[in-house]
Amino acid sequence: MMRLSVILICFSTVIFAEEFEYLYSTKYIDVPLDHFNFRSNATFKLRYLINDTYHVQRGPIFFYTGNEGDINQFAQNTGFMYDIASTFNALLVFAEHRYYGTSLPFGNLSYTTPEYLGYLSSAQALADFAYLIDDLQSTYAATSDLKKVPVIAFGGSYGGMLAAYLRMKYPYAVAGAVASSAPIWQFRGLTPCENFNRIVTNVYEALGGVKCKDTIAKSWKIIRSLTETDEGKSNLTKLWNFCTPLKTSDDIDTLVDWLTNIYVNVAMVNYPYPTSFLADLPAYPVRAVCSKINNFDYKNDFGLLQALGEALSVYTNYTGRTTCNDIKVAANIGEKGWDFQSCTDMIMPMCSTSFDMFEDEPWDFDKYSDDCYKKFSVRPRNEQVPLLEYGGKDIKSASDIVFSNGLMDPWSSGGVLSNVSDRISAVIIPDAAHHFDLRGANANDPGSVREARRFHVKRIHKWLNKFYFENLDDPLKYKFYETNRV
Repeated sequence: MMRLSVILICFSTVIFAEEFEYLYSTKYIDVPLDHFNFRSNATFKLRYLINDTYHVQRGPIFFYTGNEGDINQFAQNTGFMYDIASTFNALLVFAEHRYYGTSLPFGNLSYTTPEYLGYLSSAQALADFAYLIDDLQSTYAATSDLKKVPVIAFGGSYGGMLAAYLRMKYPYAVAGAVASSAPIWQFRGLTPCENFNRIVTNVYEALGGVKCKDTIAKSWKIIRSLTETDEGKSNLTKLWNFCTPLKTSDDIDTLVDWLTNIYVNVAMVNYPYPTSFLADLPAYPVRAVCSKINNFDYKNDFGLLQALGEALSVYTNYTGRTTCNDIKVAANIGEKGWDFQSCTDMIMPMCSTSFDMFEDEPWDFDKYSDDCYKKFSVRPRNEQVPLLEYGGKDIKSASDIVFSNGLMDPWSSGGVLSNVSDRISAVIIPDAAHHFDLRGANANDPGSVREARRFHVKRIHKWLNKFYFENLDDPLKYKFYETNRV
């Protein structure tokens, strides 16, 4: 398991404890396979993780809305919830998203055909979370003098989107939501498709210099040119130590996608200390990658590729244990499930232009649709599904949500960057990477990240005070809670 720092919060003093694993128990709940029809009562087992170390009677539930991957990975990288749990006497719950980790509705058949895979959607996942919260209420509210205990949703990235959507669509279930790096506007008509890759490019230039950015920008034509011949494919296979030889034009397209994902991931997890979230990486991995490029005095195209090979090793072989590079293994977590969702209810147009460091690629919905059909035998109905389901930018009727975004995070391109109303707030973290504020406190955290966390804590105080004031019959009990617990 990954090892992270945790803190003990005592008034305004932060004391860093020794590093240790975040602990929890693993549980399962039977949830409906399809929440939206009455033809079948079929269920499957949804996994969730729970820690009751800090929980007391009437204490809130801090509920993490699981992402596109194994929930253990997110529980070990969302230390902020652990850091503040003792302050709020909170129960910690990390709910896994259906079709990821071990929450597979049809076991090994889950990804085989559209018949089995068709129950994978954000709407079904949100209903799972609401169903689980209702079940938790039956246990924890029963031991208190409340009809229900307050629930605060947390999530980062896609999980952040789900935390916000859970508050929007099931406001009875959660009293507030902290949505970090949640690109709820990364959709057609809301965000230009080139913005994401421009942010990545800006991060590399700002942290690694012009040479680093320009070297990557030049590399695409060189790769395409070199690999036009079998000899060139063989030479690049050896140079970059691929597990299987490059043989076809499809292999080259796969290689380009693999490289692109690596550059993006390095920018996303550009934290000021070593991490193992997406891969084992050093502190400030963008700088580490660019340092390899900038320190390599290449004289020709092949030398440029040698420099890139050294740079890529920061991501692919930082530990020195990798024997070869497999371009068919994605640099992303939960790849297959997310690819399916990207073809159905999470269609986020991306494109590259001459203004960024990636290979030029326009957004082509028809081609995208064809690729989806090749992979899954399904086609996206249109590019507007997320807008129809969740309202696009018209979210003023929602309430009690905090959207936080690091401006060094590419996904901030589709994030909420200004206050929507007096009850939907935006927190901007200028020097932060992907959902940095949800990570556990670390001595190397910049002040902007610490300030964002303080804002979250204040807002959670406000939401809980409101909940207890409205739900406790005896005002003295509310006063007791306000004085002694918050």
